[in-house]
Amino acid sequence: MKLHKTRILLCLPIIGCLNTDLGRVRPTLRSDDIHKWMGPAVTERYGEAQSAFPLTDEERTLRDLAYPLIEPPYERQRWYSVLNEYGLSGMFLQTWWYYDQAAYTAEMFADPARSTETYYARLLRDIRNDNVRIGPFARVARVVSDMDVRRDKSLRYVSNLSPREHGNAVARMAENSLIARWVHQSLMERTYAYNFALEKLIIVAPSPQAAEVERELNLMRANIEAAALVPRGSPWPPKGNGGPLVTK
Repeated sequence: MKLHKTRILLCLPIIGCLNTDLGRVRPTLRSDDIHKWMGPAVTERYGEAQSAFPLTDEERTLRDLAYPLIEPPYERQRWYSVLNEYGLSGMFLQTWWYYDQAAYTAEMFADPARSTETYYARLLRDIRNDNVRIGPFARVARVVSDMDVRRDKSLRYVSNLSPREHGNAVARMAENSLIARWVHQSLMERTYAYNFALEKLIIVAPSPQAAEVERELNLMRANIEAAALVPRGSPWPPKGNGGPLVTK
């Protein structure tokens, strides 16, 4: 944790230079593999082998789109979130593996607001942001899954394939599947956290906005089901490695 804080402090002088006039992060600060760490993180977590293969463009995009769906939404409101988003902090908190559905509500109420309507607006914004992100991630996940299906079949026919190459291919397929599962689990846990926050708000500060939040939350549940990132009945944590697991 001290290393993370040191990295953040070193980044402080450049925070003012992160954005262009249009609010976009400067292209010179971006790196192609800023979220490459996600693969080793999840394979190590579940005892799978790591692949030495370079990321394809689609696999890189998969990780870039996965990150904001894994990072807790309340983390994205903090001053260092832009550093995390573009890989400048090197930060991944181990607490992200252990989800507490009450944490989102606690963080929300920890930031005082003059009007309780602000809390409803914040909750609605976070759910809508997730809804916008689910579709693009799911589409890329399907592309990666299709590529891995072909890769898996090709392993039987490619001549002169070394054991090392075979192992790296199998490891990469497992890695891609684990990332899709990780996002699915994160999204499901978010729905629980958002529902918990909504129930608390209804008791603390009833508002007509509650109905709108509930509609958006139901849409999120439907979007997760439509994304089909994990086969029905498939276990999490996963048992053993294997090929692509994103369903159609």
